[in-house]
Amino acid sequence: MKKLLVTGGAGFIGANFVHYWLKTHPADRVVVLDALTYAGNIETLRPLMDNPNFRFVKGNICNSELVEMLLRDEQIDTLVHFAAESHVDRSITGPDAFIETNIIGTHSLLKAARAVWLADPANPLPHRFHHVSTDEVYGTLELTDPAFTESTAYAPNSPYSASKAASDHLVRAYHHTYGLQVTTSNCSNNYGYYHFPEKLIPLCLTNILDNKALPIYGDGKQIRDWLFVEDHCRGIELVLNKGVIGETYNIGGVNEWQNIDIVHLICELVDGEFATDSSLASRYPVSPCAKGESAKSLITYVTDRAGHDRRYAVGTEKIQSELGYQPQETFQTGIAKTIKWYLANESWWRPLKK
Repeated sequence: MKKLLVTGGAGFIGANFVHYWLKTHPADRVVVLDALTYAGNIETLRPLMDNPNFRFVKGNICNSELVEMLLRDEQIDTLVHFAAESHVDRSITGPDAFIETNIIGTHSLLKAARAVWLADPANPLPHRFHHVSTDEVYGTLELTDPAFTESTAYAPNSPYSASKAASDHLVRAYHHTYGLQVTTSNCSNNYGYYHFPEKLIPLCLTNILDNKALPIYGDGKQIRDWLFVEDHCRGIELVLNKGVIGETYNIGGVNEWQNIDIVHLICELVDGEFATDSSLASRYPVSPCAKGESAKSLITYVTDRAGHDRRYAVGTEKIQSELGYQPQETFQTGIAKTIKWYLANESWWRPLKK
């Protein structure tokens, strides 16, 4: 039986992890710490509130005293750190919040973990500090370059990725300097349920329904490796259960797509949903799909963002060979599930669009 503290557990990936963990490990205790900034949504966790093994605490990861108290009072043995500012565009216009949360916040957690779990370094409490990071710390790839591996040199190109790179280094340093039992995972782009609608896939989905433009940066040929969020949760589970202390594992979907091709696929799938479900036209009457027009009519090319990385691709050989990881969803099956979820859960995403 594990007792987990999940930071950022009301955000997209963190909340999916909490739902997944309590479903697959119902005897474990899960405590969520989340500041409920714009991307943290308490409604995502509402179905868990009556679970006696779940607790939500509103608070900031920069508050080391609060984290220490939770680690002690709840007798936490596993900390899974998702909390982060993560939207690249926001990091370009307002980098300060990314430095505060991603660097100072991670250091605050590490200090608290050391104070509690390593209070007596000769007799440390059983523990694990798992840090969730991103493939963006590795920089960008040319079309013919091999995928990122765990030994790829860091070369972050945005304030967001630079702040995550710094946090990765801090986690590594606390292991090598103090003996904190850490693991790190660097994931590719996630998609799936409960995704905040400023990101590409949910933005396009919800904009189609609202007859709003589908903004495509530059030529739209930026390439990303897409990972269904539940497959990411399965990867973290493997790292927690079988991963080697001090090691880093890349978790990817082995699933590279150009942004423009993803948008075209979303448009085609939403067109198909309207064609087979007549109720959608009355629910979303302003959508071009309700008038028999293709959602592709909303595609709009806009000026590329500053420092836009051209390609990410994550090699998963290490986690596959050492831990037996394998994604269970293809992009086609995962995106179909995602579209159906958003169509069925307007009450979740509609308030966020405002």
